[in-house]
Amino acid sequence: MLLKPTWRRLAGLFVSVFGAVLSLPGIASAHEVYVLSSSSIAEAIATPSFNILAVIGREAPRFLIWAGIAIALVATVYLISMWPALGERLGPLFKRIKRYGPLIARFTIGISFLACAYYQATFGPELPFSSTFGPLSGLITIVFAVLGVLAILGLWVRPAAFTALVIFGCTVWSHGIYMLTYANYLGEMIVLLIMGTHEFGLDSLIARRRQAGLPAAKSSWLSRTQQYLVPRSFMFLRVLFGAALIYASAYAKIIHNNLALFTVEQYHLDKLLGFSPHFLVVGAALVEIAIGLFFILGFEIRFTAVFLLFWLTLSLIFFGEIVWPHLILIGIPIAYIFYGYDRYSLGGYLSRKRRYEPVL
Repeated sequence: MLLKPTWRRLAGLFVSVFGAVLSLPGIASAHEVYVLSSSSIAEAIATPSFNILAVIGREAPRFLIWAGIAIALVATVYLISMWPALGERLGPLFKRIKRYGPLIARFTIGISFLACAYYQATFGPELPFSSTFGPLSGLITIVFAVLGVLAILGLWVRPAAFTALVIFGCTVWSHGIYMLTYANYLGEMIVLLIMGTHEFGLDSLIARRRQAGLPAAKSSWLSRTQQYLVPRSFMFLRVLFGAALIYASAYAKIIHNNLALFTVEQYHLDKLLGFSPHFLVVGAALVEIAIGLFFILGFEIRFTAVFLLFWLTLSLIFFGEIVWPHLILIGIPIAYIFYGYDRYSLGGYLSRKRRYEPVL
């Protein structure tokens, strides 16, 4: 079926903007190159990137073998996820734990904000407060600490989320398109702004005590808007989380792929794994982009979350990376293991006629 003209134009605009984003130069680094020295990062960015298509052509048989393994794995996970007996057995459990997804997401950004305040950096060590806020760095430190505490306690969550959005806007003004690397924070802020404290937190406890014994309040445009947005909040989060993963991977493994190449060579991963350095960089880029797309589409969410957590944990242990910038990358997948699918995800659409959502 052909897209309507409006949707066709939007799709074309999205492709154009995404292509432009990937072609723009940014400032140093992505999550997996925190282990490089500043001089290595500068050298990698200044060195012309290698030709990815040439690597794929040169090692086409190996790429085809691993692509076949990946397709078989995805198909197997899909069949397991849609197996009726397993869905009947585990479906009630996943339905019960779904309510804890927003709580984990709220705790994740709260702890991440506290880490930002402690390490004096905006979302990552390459963005110190001083480079964005200058003489206001001390005030921003206090603000991040307060925002973290409020998010964890579930108190004044929406005002805290709005304040965080203002800060995020300031960092975008200062650092530009590179802030796509931290679009996962933006997704978390949107969830907090829409859902507030949700079920577990001081805001909800105070609201329940105030409403006890009172007649039900009349529906307002604000409450109707909230009711409309709440089922879509985790859709915003997974789309922005996936976009952040794709951009970070594209930046370090496609646009400035010598960043990843230097990391592979510095830690002798080619000798350890038995593959050429260029194959490892391109293969990792394809896998990470696939993970981002799976989140954006909402397909095999739980399996993708577990897969990401597994490799992220190995990376942190092997490379000895600093943990705090990865807290949000750890917390969001855990939140999705609990929350699962929203009605606007591909997995939710494929299981719309079933009693329970896909298991994985």
